[in-house]
Amino acid sequence: MAEPWWRTGPRDLHRMDDRISSLYVERCHVDRDENAVVLVNRERTVRVPAAYLAVILLGPGTRITHAAVALLGDSGTAVCWVGEHGVRLYASGLGSSRGSQLILRQAHLVTRPHERLNVARRMYGMRFPGEKTEGLTMQQLRGREGARVRRCYQQHARRTGVPWTKRDYRPGEPFATGDDVNRLLSAANSALYGICHAVITGIGASPALGFVHTGNAISFVLDIADLYKAEYTIPLAFDLTAQGRTDERDARLALRDAVTQTKLLSRIVNDTVQLLIPDGADLIEQDVNALWDDGDRVVSGGTNWGSAIFDTENHASIVGPELEDPKPPTPPSPDDPQDPT
Repeated sequence: MAEPWWRTGPRDLHRMDDRISSLYVERCHVDRDENAVVLVNRERTVRVPAAYLAVILLGPGTRITHAAVALLGDSGTAVCWVGEHGVRLYASGLGSSRGSQLILRQAHLVTRPHERLNVARRMYGMRFPGEKTEGLTMQQLRGREGARVRRCYQQHARRTGVPWTKRDYRPGEPFATGDDVNRLLSAANSALYGICHAVITGIGASPALGFVHTGNAISFVLDIADLYKAEYTIPLAFDLTAQGRTDERDARLALRDAVTQTKLLSRIVNDTVQLLIPDGADLIEQDVNALWDDGDRVVSGGTNWGSAIFDTENHASIVGPELEDPKPPTPPSPDDPQDPT
């Protein structure tokens, strides 16, 4: 039986390239109507085709139905529960990946210092084209990065006329400190993290296994987002501040438009895969439902491997009664007499 059109499969991962990057939802009820996600608040109702979203960010005051989550899961849309303004990531649902080959490759690289350093060098090479990174240690890479990023801030400050002293950020309270450009940087970066998180989970990699960053559930998200800050969020924050558009929402909308116009989603997909598989091997496979055996061998899943050892008739199970879905009460007819109580 053919899969419904909205349900992604292993061959549909390329559709991530064409999706809307992110949708931030706050103080809304999220439901499902056929193949669309419906957002309801006191002012209006908005329908969004689920299959065209890369990630939906659920902010404070949001509630979502089981039907909506099931639709987003079938559509391969990442679901993230975030803090106010989309700043902190509290939880996330699965993306569209159906296999584990890429995350196994990532784990192989991150647990071997030599391979991990090579990936970090490729990352810095992507961020700063023309820089020779061969043979550099992590300390040398960090030193070069710091100098380049400082020059980037200074160049945009001169270009826009916006005063700049330093990156002012208070962990956990990014909007409680700093000037306008710092607040806009925090807002734009948080949106960029959500987009990168959606791509990473969508192609089957782990957001936690970082190469430069470590010790965080989204370390790899921070790694990948750093590839694009000098090109996207830093100039965007200075431009908006120069225009007097200093609301955090302005930063999110401006980044969304830039991501769409430059097709950044497809670039993030290609860059991430290139970092993990520089030789071009195709490791994004479907769910093979296999079991690991000794060495590098696997055996097929879905098989009762204990039947030759155990007497399966002695196994017990406990199954509860089937429950019918409750039927909604029938509204009274206008002709029926009303109960005075």
